[in-house]
Amino acid sequence: MLKIHCPYCQEDREEIEFHCAGEAFIARPANTEELDDTQWADYLFHRDNHKGWHYEQWVHNAACRKYFIVKRNTATHQIEQSWRFDEAPNPNQST
Repeated sequence: MLKIHCPYCQEDREEIEFHCAGEAFIARPANTEELDDTQWADYLFHRDNHKGWHYEQWVHNAACRKYFIVKRNTATHQIEQSWRFDEAPNPNQST
């Protein structure tokens, strides 16, 4: 079982208290009205699902009920760190 650190509660808690809400930092297309069904489906449903380090959104269902970002290795399930949304480093933005 994973131990996940909630950046709002400031506690490490059991995975059962949380729910994974999917991949983080997916940019919404700017021109949604111009997308055809295939392009819209690609945005909604297709994810990289690569092996290795991955940014995910999680929600702490059993306590504060807030969403946050977790950097987790999909091969080993090791969690490197968790952040509130306003603190998380966006890997898609250049600094």
